[in-house]
Amino acid sequence: MPESALPARTRKRITPYQIAQVVIGLGFLAFVAWRLYEVLVVERTYGPDTWLKFAISGLIIGSVYALITIGYTLVYAILRMINFAHSEVFMVGAFAGFFVFEALKSLPVGTGEHAFIEVYPIPSIILGFVAGIATSMVTGVALERIAYRPLRGAPRLVPLISAVGASIFLQNAAQLMFGPQRRTFVNLPALDRNLGWTLTVGEKPVLITYTGVFTFILAIVLLISLYLIVQRTRLGRAMRAVSENKQTAALMGIDVDGVISRTFAISGVLAGAAGVMWGIHYGQIHAYVGFIPGIKAFTAAVLGGIGNIPGAMLGSMTLGLIESLGPGGLGMDFQLKDVIAFSILVLVLIFRPSGILGEVLSEEKL
Repeated sequence: MPESALPARTRKRITPYQIAQVVIGLGFLAFVAWRLYEVLVVERTYGPDTWLKFAISGLIIGSVYALITIGYTLVYAILRMINFAHSEVFMVGAFAGFFVFEALKSLPVGTGEHAFIEVYPIPSIILGFVAGIATSMVTGVALERIAYRPLRGAPRLVPLISAVGASIFLQNAAQLMFGPQRRTFVNLPALDRNLGWTLTVGEKPVLITYTGVFTFILAIVLLISLYLIVQRTRLGRAMRAVSENKQTAALMGIDVDGVISRTFAISGVLAGAAGVMWGIHYGQIHAYVGFIPGIKAFTAAVLGGIGNIPGAMLGSMTLGLIESLGPGGLGMDFQLKDVIAFSILVLVLIFRPSGILGEVLSEEKL
């Protein structure tokens, strides 16, 4: 049957918007290919040792993004809202770990020649993470109770505005309580930021820091643990049921409010751990330290597929590598790495709004 004989509603027409998408996409790919050729083949600006350093840095920052991203993903999967105050939950955890390490540094042991943090490094690390995790968990649950639960039946835009307000409130509260200045994390001697293993690549040394390896491994362990909790435990089944249909889950005897509170607690735990990791590896924290990582984590969530836990992990690692390798590969100033990250967000929203792995539907929502 010729196409002209088909009913009008069954014909597929290419819209101007689709044509513009193709043109923009081809233009972007051509630009990237040209810049990669210039940098990698013609100019050869960086050697293999530098590219390895970039890749290692990307994996580390991607693992931190992943912990924050999961918080966005869990809350979106349950409530269909973006918790923009989650970046401040991350910041609160970083400050809690900082103050614990400062207290342990000034706590003498024995005759006072050494501090507790030097004599007992492993308990000090555990105490720092416990403080950061507990503080962020309490903050996340308090946000749900105060800022979101009273708006449970409101239009979706209302809790979103509440989340932005809560974010600004926490930023200013931290600035008033802790001061506007930057604070430097005092690491344990065993986790000095300048120590690590040295590899020789192209006759040049490449330092793999202890803090970087510690951050990456701990992040992967936490992410795998969360995935197993969601997939294999009773709480995980309740979370999946609430994500699919709150009314049906309530009729089946599930405490919907309790599941939502525990979801915020879990996201707070991951954000608190990420905050302490950030301080240990990067060293600098302040009242607005969570803003940029939080926006990057949201970008990673969209990139991987919002509401999709494996997609959040994949999107975070991909964004971390793009952010670290992109400026060098495109021959751009490394101060423009944020421009590259947010450009990725715009391109994903234009060409694939569902993300790399897509949004998991129905019973596989989580």
